[in-house]
Amino acid sequence: MGRMQALLFAGFTLLLVVVAVWAFSRPWLPDLAADRSAIDHRIYLTLAVTGGAFILTQVLLALFAWRFRAREGRQAAYWHDNPRLEFTWTVVTAGVMTILVLGALRLWAHIYSPPPDDALLVEVTGQQFAWNIRYPGQDGVFGRTDPRLITVDNPLGIDDRDPHSADDILLVNQLYLPVGRPVRVRIRSKDVIHSFFLPNFRVKQDAVPGMNIDIWFTPTRPGMYELACAEHCGLGHYRMRGFVIVQTPEEFAETLASLPTWGGQ
Repeated sequence: MGRMQALLFAGFTLLLVVVAVWAFSRPWLPDLAADRSAIDHRIYLTLAVTGGAFILTQVLLALFAWRFRAREGRQAAYWHDNPRLEFTWTVVTAGVMTILVLGALRLWAHIYSPPPDDALLVEVTGQQFAWNIRYPGQDGVFGRTDPRLITVDNPLGIDDRDPHSADDILLVNQLYLPVGRPVRVRIRSKDVIHSFFLPNFRVKQDAVPGMNIDIWFTPTRPGMYELACAEHCGLGHYRMRGFVIVQTPEEFAETLASLPTWGGQ
């Protein structure tokens, strides 16, 4: 490799490094609207560590290619291995990965920890191709459901004979939440596997038939956000979309009070 070729190679490598740093330093996650900033920090930390290792590796590769390039009258040297060097980079890599994994496991444990006692309970049931949202009403208890009672007008099979069913509130593709209050979402599926995905809240949880899966988070910003299905669930998967409307506590209370209850429909 001639001097000019080596300079071009080094310049091109440096350009790639600059472009990569610029691309990954730009904000590429949706605006955060929940108390899950720790997820963003973990992602950025992992990118910084792995990106730093990648940049260092490529810079050293370019440096070695330049420093030990072929020259007139020079004979190449060869050695089989360097156990000390190999042991060092293995231990360092394993240590860094262990720290990252332990931090991620601690974050995972917090995300799936029991919700606060004052958390708002909401039930979200996925079906092809919509999200059924149910609030327990004033009594705070969901009415009983029975799959044999499912009809077009009763998509969850709510049992009218259960007195707790009367004040339940049932919506489709509209999830109202109060800002600043923990929300406990009970995720279910009516048919196939769906995935409850709130990108602005850093929430993603599969909805599995026959299982009730609880997750919780706290909305921190009023506004309207997307509720998507992140699991291919059939031909109409592309249109399985809802909206999350985060309101002040006063607005949220007014909204629930204005919605028809199951017994009052």
